[in-house]
Amino acid sequence: MYLLKSIFFNIAFTLMLLEGINCEVDPQKCVVWGPGLHPERIVLPARYFFISTVDSNGVPFSKSPGNIFSVHITGTSKLSNKCSTWMNILDRKDGTFIVRYKMYHACENLKIQIKYNKMDVADSPYVIPGPVYPEHCYCPEKNFENWQESYGCKRKYRQIEEDLKHFTSVNFSFVQEMVLSKFNNPRSTSICHYIVRENKVFRNCYGQHVGFKMFMDEILLSLSRKVELPDVEMFVNLGDWPLIKNSDANPLPMFSWCGSDDTLDIVMPTYDITESTLECMGRVTLDMLSVQGNIDKSWNEKLEKAFWRGRDSRIERLKLIEIAREHPELFNASMTNFFFFREEMEKYGPKEQHVSFFKFFDYKYQVNIDGTVAAYRFPYLLAGDSLVLKQESKYYEHFYKELEPWKHYIPFKRDLSDLVEQVLWAKGNDEKAKQIAAAAQTFARENLLPQDIICYHALLFKEWSKRLSEPVKILDGMDHVPQPSKDSPHKQCSCHRQFQNINSHKEKDEL
Repeated sequence: MYLLKSIFFNIAFTLMLLEGINCEVDPQKCVVWGPGLHPERIVLPARYFFISTVDSNGVPFSKSPGNIFSVHITGTSKLSNKCSTWMNILDRKDGTFIVRYKMYHACENLKIQIKYNKMDVADSPYVIPGPVYPEHCYCPEKNFENWQESYGCKRKYRQIEEDLKHFTSVNFSFVQEMVLSKFNNPRSTSICHYIVRENKVFRNCYGQHVGFKMFMDEILLSLSRKVELPDVEMFVNLGDWPLIKNSDANPLPMFSWCGSDDTLDIVMPTYDITESTLECMGRVTLDMLSVQGNIDKSWNEKLEKAFWRGRDSRIERLKLIEIAREHPELFNASMTNFFFFREEMEKYGPKEQHVSFFKFFDYKYQVNIDGTVAAYRFPYLLAGDSLVLKQESKYYEHFYKELEPWKHYIPFKRDLSDLVEQVLWAKGNDEKAKQIAAAAQTFARENLLPQDIICYHALLFKEWSKRLSEPVKILDGMDHVPQPSKDSPHKQCSCHRQFQNINSHKEKDEL
């Protein structure tokens, strides 16, 4: 059990755990790390860092110690003298804790103090003279390479190299003409033409359903507040299905949230994981950090069944319901909604009530089946501590090529013909199944956290900009996507770098 006390002006959080264990935590030997210890250079919607508990013999704890930690974040602000901050702590149940905090305006002399039994933990207190900016402040680093290094971003990603190898030099005037000729069909596709020029965002959208442009708007605006992006332009597919067939003699560059084996779309992190990154500790409850801190049962306490909930967006999901009914001792699988196969509702229903995603992990095995395309819940399943069984699929997200079957997940055939066999294997090889689940969790922690999602987008756009053979020019009629008015550096942020008005732009004919 933990007790959360949060106030806006001087946050103190106390984590109390009921189950004690014999070994005592050694505050000085504990390890504290993560981007949240460097908030002056790593700006995230919610900062986070980790505490790994270690005993007096230097041995890390493998489960939560039954003791009290407290974390205090203090600082000064020009607006209200004290920093306005909200924080919580998530217990991973493996001896480590995630500390998350969200800032509401710029702070100076930020101090993060971590204590155990009134003793400082590791190198606490961590003092950051400042300035430290919240996510909404416009204060981009001018040098992209310096920013990339300070964020600890990878220098390359396999998927980016794979996607961009088809485009060495791109004449975007020609691309624009061809894309609009082929895809400007409001009934079937929705796309947006985006331009970033002088670190400002512009777009034109085409199609009947363009609401998902908000996800692309938000990531581009967020990145441009952090670093000066290169001038770049691209077309973004707002639908689920990738569009560019690999049989095309001259493939067109199209950025999409999902790729497939028979298409050549340039894959970005999905809108789902991007939103959970930008809205961490905001309007979403499920993100790559929260899923790690809301798991109640240890491996040995979990139910030895394969769990699945979802809607009827693929026929194999109906097949799963049939299998689950034939093997109730192995599966707990039900539909939550019918849309694509409504005529089958009587056979495969009734619809089950919503189950909290965190409760999925009360079960030892998780079934991941494609929806319309790849199932975007996959990253969160990997981050949990259950074994993931994944359907073989032609669809993939930006990180799939880094995964290995039988190392990070158990594969099963696309038609589900060996799914029962794989669940039985897991039941008969419990220790190996546990190791695979742990490897998946490690992968998610090292590759899919908010810092990683920000870095992937930034490097992708940077590498893409190198392919453009023409100067980027804003076109007549393009909509300027402004930073929110509250982001003005004159109102809250007092950025130490000097800028022109962030929401102004030159006349188009001057560009």
